[in-house]
Amino acid sequence: MSEQHPSLITPLPKSWPFEEAAKLAAHMGGREVSAARPALLETGYGPSGLPHIGTFGEVARTSWVRQAFTRLTGLPTRLLAFSDDMDALRKVPENVPNQDMLRQFIGKPLSRVPDPFGTHDSFAAHNNARLRAFLDGFGFEYEFASSTQYYEGGRFDAALKRVLEVHDQIVAVIAPTLGEERRATYSPVLPIHPRTGQVMQVKMDAIDPVAGTVRWTDEDGETFETPVTGGHAKMQWKADWAMRWYALGVDYEMSGKDLIDSVRLSGKICRILGGQPPAGLTYELFLDQNGQKISKSKGNGISVEEWLRYAPAESLGQYMFNAPQRAKRLFFDVIPKATDEYLAHVGKAKALAADDATLLTNPAWFIHKGTIPADAGSPVTFGMLLNLASVANAETPDVLWKFIQRYDGQATPESCPMLARLVEHAIVYYADFVRPTKHYRAPDAHERRALADLAEALRGLEGTEVTPDACQNLVFEIGKTHGFEPLRAWFGCLYEVLLGQKEGPRFGIFVALYGIAETVALIEAALTRNEGTVA
Repeated sequence: MSEQHPSLITPLPKSWPFEEAAKLAAHMGGREVSAARPALLETGYGPSGLPHIGTFGEVARTSWVRQAFTRLTGLPTRLLAFSDDMDALRKVPENVPNQDMLRQFIGKPLSRVPDPFGTHDSFAAHNNARLRAFLDGFGFEYEFASSTQYYEGGRFDAALKRVLEVHDQIVAVIAPTLGEERRATYSPVLPIHPRTGQVMQVKMDAIDPVAGTVRWTDEDGETFETPVTGGHAKMQWKADWAMRWYALGVDYEMSGKDLIDSVRLSGKICRILGGQPPAGLTYELFLDQNGQKISKSKGNGISVEEWLRYAPAESLGQYMFNAPQRAKRLFFDVIPKATDEYLAHVGKAKALAADDATLLTNPAWFIHKGTIPADAGSPVTFGMLLNLASVANAETPDVLWKFIQRYDGQATPESCPMLARLVEHAIVYYADFVRPTKHYRAPDAHERRALADLAEALRGLEGTEVTPDACQNLVFEIGKTHGFEPLRAWFGCLYEVLLGQKEGPRFGIFVALYGIAETVALIEAALTRNEGTVA
């Protein structure tokens, strides 16, 4: 049964996935949507290197647009994760084994290159499996598609014959973007050499749309007539993208800023073929610690496995949700902030009624597919756990749980499963990134007097029940009394002298967690260690 587009939610929720969903609905116009032909969202993957976080980000973001579209319209959808595994291996990635072996297969389709890891039938199969395992681990709902299977199985045959009918028009679109030498030989069709298996980038001597073949000559002067169907040829990249949109009827596909020109040219080709290019979002690129674009072949940035070593999966979702049209660093130091942003959004979401429209603007609603689990969230932030691990030099979770349970006697690993995960991650993150970079500075004479007064004031509170807010107010008053201007300079002193870092937690909560007596001892140890030192 077909459905027309129902009225959209008004007002439109103020979050980018809903803005994209509304754009998709408008793009589709009044076309009928049914279970047999749902709205089709696609995401592409080039399996020339190991899957990385950027690849995951595209699937996650497209999934959130799909979720918003379903909530907005009630119409059925599909998400196709498409692997371009028939592309030729152009160079050997730097982060894989058996590189000498791989060099022997440069120029052949990735699906016909042996797996350097020795675990799958091909290099493409290995990387496709890595991608699918990760997406499955996150519970994404998607259909995986292999370019090789679509080409060889005939899914693209009709579209490929159509390419031959408009071959010269496609060339006219692409040729002006090429250098003079490449322009002279360009064809959107790349035949597979019947003997060497190489993806051939050669001039076409003849095009036969009726027979569905191309005639071409290899570098040895031998001429071949190759059918474009059945996996005997593939398309050049921009034409390939356009052909896929046309053949499959793709309604939505997002892409990175570096592909703006490719999207424009592929859109023109799709229209020449007789199709409508999809709607989509242009997202900004991820940058490594040096401000360089992350790359599958270089292996820079963070791997999926590395992120999940240091923080829960939900934090990765939060990082991907934030401002997709703004360039962001993707390195280890972004993990704590993303984790605490996720926890903050979960806290806000759980305070809302299930039918509160504000939920639809909350990243946690998307990360948890519309239902926030009862055990999501944590009474202690990840940043605070890192600070506790730092002052306690914690090497095991038991050390942190001692402080946590004094702060909240009801908190246990069983009752707070997210907190339990955060504790495990905090121990590892502290050992790898915090402890090696800690640097304590000596207080100057002014700071020394203020620290001594703070220790004395806290000592007077020992044995009493003091709230985090009361501790925070006390710290504020000490700073004001000693004339710190601006007051944040006082907190900078606390962080640098007591914690050995530039930034730190809300100090009142830290005192409540760490303990008044322990905080006094921390201050006194710092003053003793630096006794007689004046900056």
